[in-house]
Amino acid sequence: MPPGRTRLVTAMCALAVTGAAVLTGCGGDDPDAGTNGVGKLPAGKIQARTRAAADAAPAVRLAGTVVTSGRTYRLDMRLKDGGGTGSVTSQGATFRLLRVGSQLYLKADADFWQQADGKSGGSQGDGAAAKLDGKYVKVPQGDPAYKKFSGFTDKDVLLAGLLTLHGTLATDGHHAQAGTRTIRITGDHGSGGTLDVSLQGTPYPLALTRAGNAGTLRFSDWGKNFPLAEPADSETVDYGQQLPAS
Repeated sequence: MPPGRTRLVTAMCALAVTGAAVLTGCGGDDPDAGTNGVGKLPAGKIQARTRAAADAAPAVRLAGTVVTSGRTYRLDMRLKDGGGTGSVTSQGATFRLLRVGSQLYLKADADFWQQADGKSGGSQGDGAAAKLDGKYVKVPQGDPAYKKFSGFTDKDVLLAGLLTLHGTLATDGHHAQAGTRTIRITGDHGSGGTLDVSLQGTPYPLALTRAGNAGTLRFSDWGKNFPLAEPADSETVDYGQQLPAS
């Protein structure tokens, strides 16, 4: 082979080898290439990292179901330090919650309040329900509804109760949530819950399946602020010392 042609073939071969090395460095067989690196950690450390990230985030949106005390609640809540807002559906009834500081408000239609009044054995009738229809009703802190629902508006309380897997922790492969690469960790091979953690950017939790069929949730909008303010007086009703049972 002529010397010039030999040099050309040698250069092409070197280029091919270099290209293969570059491709390997960009991904190849390494599922954690180009990620935040948490996928290479033991499951316990992944859980600690994602809990720390969630605690430090100023805001989050969560949507899905939570089963507690035998009742299923469908949530779509936006939470941040100092309060939260969103919708809750349970037993076919949907209402909105708003908490600003320590003041909790509940907003629902007339049908909701009529049903609540009936369950409490009251006789307020259509007039009271109409008065509360579409209004932000102040929930007294001593009312059972305050304790029952304020936790749905409290970022720290809600995440502390949710982001816990039970049993022996392990990793369960690489997955994706809404186009974001994740590493999944499990408790007791899934019976103690599963949690998908983002491999891109901050290792936020993105999807949770709770142990014991106690609900599934998706987390998004980490760190994204949203407006939170008390409603106008014209939109507010102070029902009194205790709301109808709900």
